[in-house]
Amino acid sequence: MIQCAECEFYSVSPDGRRTFRCDPFVNIKEPECLQKWQLLRLDMMVSGFQSMRMFQQKMEPMQDKLYKYVQRELDDIEDADSWKFMDDLEDEDGPEDPDSPESGELL
Repeated sequence: MIQCAECEFYSVSPDGRRTFRCDPFVNIKEPECLQKWQLLRLDMMVSGFQSMRMFQQKMEPMQDKLYKYVQRELDDIEDADSWKFMDDLEDEDGPEDPDSPESGELL
């Protein structure tokens, strides 16, 4: 089995960063290369997930405050509009004065 360090598709930059130019659909030399490539991709996915999780943990307190603020504003809007709904409920129950012309009787 050929080691990655001996492969022509592997290089190390001056700052120590490793670069793999192998492509599993084009230039894989051995079956083990595909397994290594899969492990590298899996590692990249895990590190991406961890960084996203850390970002979400940083944002969580702000999101909680924003949620509470929005909930409070919605409650205030509902309270401010409650007079509209009280009038609608009275209209559905019928008029309060049975002798009024609105009661539905013809004069």
